[in-house]
Amino acid sequence: MEHARVLSPAPEAPTTTPDPDSLVAQHLPLVGHIVRETAARVPSHVDKDDLSSAGMIALVNASRAFDAERGIPFARYAATRIRGAIVDELRSLDWASRSVRRRGREIDAARASLAAAQRRVPDDAQIAEALGLTVAEVQQSADDLARASVLSLDVDTDQTFADVLPASEPTPDAQVEHLERLEYLDEAVQELPDRLRFVIRGYFLDERPMAELAEELGVTESRISQMRAEALVLLKDGMNASLEPELVAPHVRPDGCAARRRDAYFRAVAERHAANQGRPIVHHTALEGIA
Repeated sequence: MEHARVLSPAPEAPTTTPDPDSLVAQHLPLVGHIVRETAARVPSHVDKDDLSSAGMIALVNASRAFDAERGIPFARYAATRIRGAIVDELRSLDWASRSVRRRGREIDAARASLAAAQRRVPDDAQIAEALGLTVAEVQQSADDLARASVLSLDVDTDQTFADVLPASEPTPDAQVEHLERLEYLDEAVQELPDRLRFVIRGYFLDERPMAELAEELGVTESRISQMRAEALVLLKDGMNASLEPELVAPHVRPDGCAARRRDAYFRAVAERHAANQGRPIVHHTALEGIA
């Protein structure tokens, strides 16, 4: 009698973390989707390119930190990081001063008090009379707060905007730290690979549109956006490697060529900074938002 063939189960393929560059390339549309979703909920003056840039940086960072063995799909993991980065970007765009916030809270309190006393919603003239303001000032306050409403995406309902925003006046220590970061930023830009430096200088310093940069380099606009994100990640990591090393995430392949290139970049930035000590540094204000 012929013996039945016993088939042993095939060994399970080991779980491997995909290549970060492949993850970024495959999930570029995710950034666009989340930016479009967010743009529908914020004022029209918000620059969608800035949101896209923040989202791209988050995508690149997510690709480097992703661990497939945790069982979480990369798209879900990256979407969380991208949304968080976009909210942070929206928060940084808020321009309203503490006085604007305070005036808004006073008007809201007066409106609530009058409504309770009169059993109806008061008009702007009644609110203005109660606070000793003009009707125009009450209306201007509403307009100012409406323009600053980008923060509403991530502010708890029981918090005021002033509770969330940092004080606008830097301390002397903060000014010294900011100047030091700007020095490192200038040096980190100079040490970028040629094409990434071209994109950063073209976009931030020369304020050239991405379409123009793409045409000059012979690539697509989405590739320029990706290069800008890669450069911003390198810049921040290059600065933090000297200033706050604990903020630099370890490379997913510490023995690979990409990790060695990154480490060489960190060393080059540190060496350039050491060589520049005692020399005047010319800061580019267009890049201050990166520091």
